[in-house]
Amino acid sequence: MQNRLLFILPNYHFTKIYYIFMNMNNKKNLRFAAKNIRKTLDIKTISTNLRAKIQAHKIYQTSKNIMLYYPKGDEINLLELIKDNKNFYLPRVCADKIGVCPYKQEDEIIKSEFGIMEPICDCIDANILDLIIVPALLVDKNHYRLGYGGGFYDKFLSENKNIKTLCAIPKELYVQELPHQNFDMKIDYIITT
Repeated sequence: MQNRLLFILPNYHFTKIYYIFMNMNNKKNLRFAAKNIRKTLDIKTISTNLRAKIQAHKIYQTSKNIMLYYPKGDEINLLELIKDNKNFYLPRVCADKIGVCPYKQEDEIIKSEFGIMEPICDCIDANILDLIIVPALLVDKNHYRLGYGGGFYDKFLSENKNIKTLCAIPKELYVQELPHQNFDMKIDYIITT
């Protein structure tokens, strides 16, 4: 069965409407489409706007220990949040699991086997976290996200259900509904542009 997703992309002089026809159960096609749409966006400006919205959100304001992600390529960049008076952490993949590593702006990081920048310090207990800011390619109105396909975050979130989650996503990548399976974890808070 073919379904239709509507993506509205800003352009300098007008708005283009793209209909992407695909099997909605094919997450690979959705990832491909989302990455291509993201390439057309002004990620620097969007990142700045999303950071401001995060800082104004009550869950962020009341959280002291926050895990971010280190952006890769044209991902939303939230690293400026590290200047806030909070404790920040980055994920590090160890074997098939996400570990939690303390992070300050001057800390040394290295590129992992997945091409993601990660801290080189020892992992600590995830229970210290108040909030996890989760990366996504797409997010839907039911609070499901589409990640990169490794399942690392879904597994990590399923093991740490007591920690609140937030996803910051451009409005162009916020869709009505995404396909999901039983193991896909919902996000508590969604912030869009």
